[in-house]
Amino acid sequence: MLDELHARPFQLVDAPRRVLHHAFSTAERPAADERAALARWCEATGATRPEDGANFHRAAFPTSHLRWERHSEFSTYGWDVPAPGGEPFHWPLPEPTPVGVSIEAPGPLLVAIDLALVRAADLPPGWHDLFDPASLCISAVKDETALIATDFRQDARGFTRILVVDRGLAPAAAGALIQRLLEVETYRCFALLGLPEAQRMAPVIGRIERELVAVAQRMKTASGLESNAALLDTLVAQAAELEAEAALSSFRFGATRAYEALVRSRLAVIGEVPFEAHSTWVAFLDRRFAPAMRTCQTMADRQAELSQKLTRAANLLRTRVDIALEEQNRTLLQTMSDRARLQLRLQQTVEGLSIAAVSYYVLGLLGYLFKGGKDAGVLPFEPTVATAAVLPFVVIAMAMVVRRIRRSHGEH
Repeated sequence: MLDELHARPFQLVDAPRRVLHHAFSTAERPAADERAALARWCEATGATRPEDGANFHRAAFPTSHLRWERHSEFSTYGWDVPAPGGEPFHWPLPEPTPVGVSIEAPGPLLVAIDLALVRAADLPPGWHDLFDPASLCISAVKDETALIATDFRQDARGFTRILVVDRGLAPAAAGALIQRLLEVETYRCFALLGLPEAQRMAPVIGRIERELVAVAQRMKTASGLESNAALLDTLVAQAAELEAEAALSSFRFGATRAYEALVRSRLAVIGEVPFEAHSTWVAFLDRRFAPAMRTCQTMADRQAELSQKLTRAANLLRTRVDIALEEQNRTLLQTMSDRARLQLRLQQTVEGLSIAAVSYYVLGLLGYLFKGGKDAGVLPFEPTVATAAVLPFVVIAMAMVVRRIRRSHGEH
């Protein structure tokens, strides 16, 4: 943890100096592959190889340096060399950058910065013409020991130009200032990656919002299980589409907020002071950069609020559907209860008939018994009289037997 605080130290820089800074999107490339490519270049040039698992490396040469940093979704390569005299952004440099030539580009190039550190005495007249006057920003920093200037535009070579005028900077202060300026421009560009995503999401969210309004209007008049279930299916489909879009854009919007915070913090540390009648970097970004960030934030807020609205509407419809299902279940249970009551009455009727039928058969058997006894001379009375005499007892006995059987079944 202590080493992390010193992982990316400021460098001591003396004017005049040129820094070519590149930032590549490396989200699709493993860090190990990029580190291996850098290690091969270091071996070929005699520089120190990066350590295994390192995300920062500095290759030093007699007059130049290569600074490599690996971040979460991009990598930066900074190549600084002594600056020739004359025009601050003179090209070509005596030592061309190896990035993209001998060092393989690790991904799409998103940021290219050409930073020139010059002494105030060496500043040529008319240096303002090196920038677009419509967006030129010049500020004094470090107790006015330096001027920083840029127009946030690309020159003919695709580089954004930044001019730092040394008016008494110490080497440590110059190195810290240069690194923070490079970070401001790098984070600014990556923060703006959220704007195309917000513009892509705008019509999708707008359409889902309109569809939600239409569903809400239909909910006022919808009745019955089928209509409410159809509306619920529509809401579920809208929520699924919104969640899919949110999964695609949540990382981008979150990264945009983080990059914006880094830009603000770096500008606050730099501490600009207005110079003459020119706009400061903070003022320019508040006018041009801040609206894009607000657009991204607004789109993220609309996305979250729409998700909550869909959830509330779906819960309301789900409640309606549950109530309708409960109505159906209650009706079904009432029907089943009526059928059970009818079945019980039929069972009681059948039980009564079964008592009579069984008693009839038992009396028939007893009649045969009494007739046999009469013919054998055992019974002194008529069989019909004896059968009539035992009839009530047989019926009562059969009723008790059926009742006992029914009670034994009821216990199970």
